[in-house]
Amino acid sequence: MHEKATFAAGCFWGVEAAFRQIKGVLSTAVGYEGGHTQAPTYQEVCTDRTGHAEVVEVEFDPAQVSYDDLVRVFLANHDPTQVNRQGPDVGTQYRSAVFYHTPEQEQKARAALAALEASGKLRRPIATQVVPASTFWRAEEYHQQYLEKRGLSHCHL
Repeated sequence: MHEKATFAAGCFWGVEAAFRQIKGVLSTAVGYEGGHTQAPTYQEVCTDRTGHAEVVEVEFDPAQVSYDDLVRVFLANHDPTQVNRQGPDVGTQYRSAVFYHTPEQEQKARAALAALEASGKLRRPIATQVVPASTFWRAEEYHQQYLEKRGLSHCHL
């Protein structure tokens, strides 16, 4: 049985590429989630007025990769202490968030964030939101596997 996981970690291109390299990840799609407008476009999301975050929706086989492992990849590929930004990208669409699909995913995400916070490895408090999954709006096709289409397997975040 396959499961879905959805993460927002800034610009979705590099995050999607990171998840695509994980054994057990069956497919990925980039899109928008957590906003208040129907069927937003990239241009609309970039205005920072739709409330959507850029997200990666991951379909995975839990027999090959655990949700905990996916959360670790998520945390390793962005700065969870930044509020409404990642590096030079600023706006609520670049916020850090876990959109959970089940109560178990919520519990695991919160536990991973609490463990990271308690580790003392971070200089600032974690800003990652843990919120219920809502409607996933698939981004325009040119955004899907963006880095791979350009011959790049990953992005230095």
